[in-house]
Amino acid sequence: MLRVGLSGGIGSGKSTVAGRFAEHGAVVIDADRLAREVVEPGTDGLREVVEAFGADVLGPDGALDRPALAAKVFGDERALATLNGITHPRIAARTGELIAAAPEDAIIVHDVPLLVEKDMAPLYHLVVIVHADLDQRLARLRDRGLPEDDARRRIAAQADDGRRRAVADVWLDNSGTPDLVLAQVDALWADRLVRYESNVRLRRYASGAPVVVPYDATWPAQAARVAARIRLAAGGRAVEHIGSTSVPGLAAKDVLDFQLGVRSLDEAAELEEALAQAGFPLLGVAEDTVRHEGDAPEDWHKRLHAGTDPGRRVNLHVRVEGGPAWTWAIRFRDWLRADAAAREEYAALKLELARAHRGDADGFAYGEAKEPWMAAATARVDAFYRDGQTS
Repeated sequence: MLRVGLSGGIGSGKSTVAGRFAEHGAVVIDADRLAREVVEPGTDGLREVVEAFGADVLGPDGALDRPALAAKVFGDERALATLNGITHPRIAARTGELIAAAPEDAIIVHDVPLLVEKDMAPLYHLVVIVHADLDQRLARLRDRGLPEDDARRRIAAQADDGRRRAVADVWLDNSGTPDLVLAQVDALWADRLVRYESNVRLRRYASGAPVVVPYDATWPAQAARVAARIRLAAGGRAVEHIGSTSVPGLAAKDVLDFQLGVRSLDEAAELEEALAQAGFPLLGVAEDTVRHEGDAPEDWHKRLHAGTDPGRRVNLHVRVEGGPAWTWAIRFRDWLRADAAAREEYAALKLELARAHRGDADGFAYGEAKEPWMAAATARVDAFYRDGQTS
């Protein structure tokens, strides 16, 4: 089962996208629709709303008069908190029921208008944001009969594009005609979501031989999104973005590397199922290269997981936090960040070896060829920290 979070500002055309996902076979859960269901006539939700806000929030037919309720909670944080305390637990419970009833191989698309505002992004395997230019959104809202002043107030009350971009794994531009965004949805479904779902369900990591590419300025933002998912699945444990993609300006294979800190590898084993469900199944127990004489080899053991998203390759190294392997990964990263000459030297080596091992599908030969340089770099890293040159 794959969980996709879908969001976008009012008037962005999110419903158009959700409808297309449903045509492809997605199980679409509409948070707005559930918000209406939990306060329908005869429900406990409506009874509690009336008790909290008075009978004048009901219309002549006994149904909730939404404009009347909105007038009572708009601009009143305490009133809004009271309303949310009534509706949100019921919406969450109903959402859980619908997910539990979905087939094992379902692609769940959770349509949540306030996904960004409520910091829900880490709950999903993937977040899709629908965007449209302001003028286009205002025009659509006018067509719905919403006065422009009201539309602008509602837009201003929501997250801005910067916050939405920060959580967006996929950014769908719906500023043009509907056929353009629908084509984007079709491609996303066929090229990524279907494969992603099967990978999660079958505990199969995304494969393929990545190539060394110039530094991508979006890597830090991508890493922040993935790290948040790992951290949530691991119960808030420490997560560090490491490896070449964590060093600004450094050419790298387009694979994000992370390490997750645990107290022991036995504790790491207890996280296996949660990480797999989050999209990071276990590959196996592995050994890092021992970097210092006198270190016990078992102190360099780890559990290696990998990401299932075919659109974003991830390696996850689960190590004892504060142990030698954990510390080395951070120190090597920070040395490269601080030492421009070492960074350029390492980049040149990586590009040379990538060309020499172009047919190396699993990356082992490439990694082994780097080892002499890495061994020599150990002394340089140690000297850097011994001499107090950290920054």
